Amino acid sequence: MRLSFIFSEVLVGLKRNVSMVLSVVLVTFVSLLFVGSAILLQMQINGMKDYWYDRVQVALFLCPPDSEAPTCAAGEATTEQKDAIRAALDGQDLAPYVEEVHFEDRAMAHQLFEEQFEGTSLEGTIPEDQMQESFRIKLTDAEQYEIINEYFSATPGVEEVVDQNQLLDQLFSIMNVATAIALAIAVIMLLCAVLLIATTIRLSAYSRRRETGIMRLVGASNAFIQMPFILEGVIAAVIGALLAALALGLVVQFGVQGWLQDQAASFELISLGDVLLVAPVLVVIGILMAGVSSVLTLRRYMKV
Repeated sequence: MRLSFIFSEVLVGLKRNVSMVLSVVLVTFVSLLFVGSAILLQMQINGMKDYWYDRVQVALFLCPPDSEAPTCAAGEATTEQKDAIRAALDGQDLAPYVEEVHFEDRAMAHQLFEEQFEGTSLEGTIPEDQMQESFRIKLTDAEQYEIINEYFSATPGVEEVVDQNQLLDQLFSIMNVATAIALAIAVIMLLCAVLLIATTIRLSAYSRRRETGIMRLVGASNAFIQMPFILEGVIAAVIGALLAALALGLVVQFGVQGWLQDQAASFELISLGDVLLVAPVLVVIGILMAGVSSVLTLRRYMKV
């Protein structure tokens, strides 16, 4: 009997404040859409880091004939210098850090260049004799680049040590900034949602002040009086959270998986399964946001 009465009061409150409830749903939807987008973006960044950091290499570019680097004062890297570099890479000092090494000569470098830029304006622009030889090193730990850099920075025959991680770090830094911006917008929108929920609950409580006064007189508990108002805010927030999860699911299914995945076939992008993991988080955030806002509002304005 009590539960049926509570739910009937919730329906009455929702009908009386349709416009405010819709406002709460929409603001919650937008705010949690940003929250979900930030979470999914961070999941994608972490997945891309795991993929690329396992594949990046450190490159020791050998001296070409016309280099002005101090380590290239003697001119193009000689066979003896190449052998010394190879021996150092295979030696005991670097064994804990180096997982795999292969030498890339001019012919191989030129072939890879042509394959990479096939069909573009760069194809065929650099002849084979202008390509630079290099040692490609895969590290056991991609973060140990500085050890290789310090070891070979002054080695004769080595013009430059290049770490592909540095390029990836710049990309991931930009993506992390995008995540931070999405979270900042989400926080602002969540604050708006909290204020709107508080206003809706206050109006609902004011419109039913006579009923709540009678309930106090007959000895109803504070929790029993407050519960219909709390549920109104929670229901509106949960609807907004579910709509946000649905929107994210549609974007991921048809935008990311349906189109973008074909453009980035080399690694996995976020999927509908990731959205299903995020959806309960959005619902919980919505419930907590609405519940806390409703309780604080009722304590202040109903004085119960």
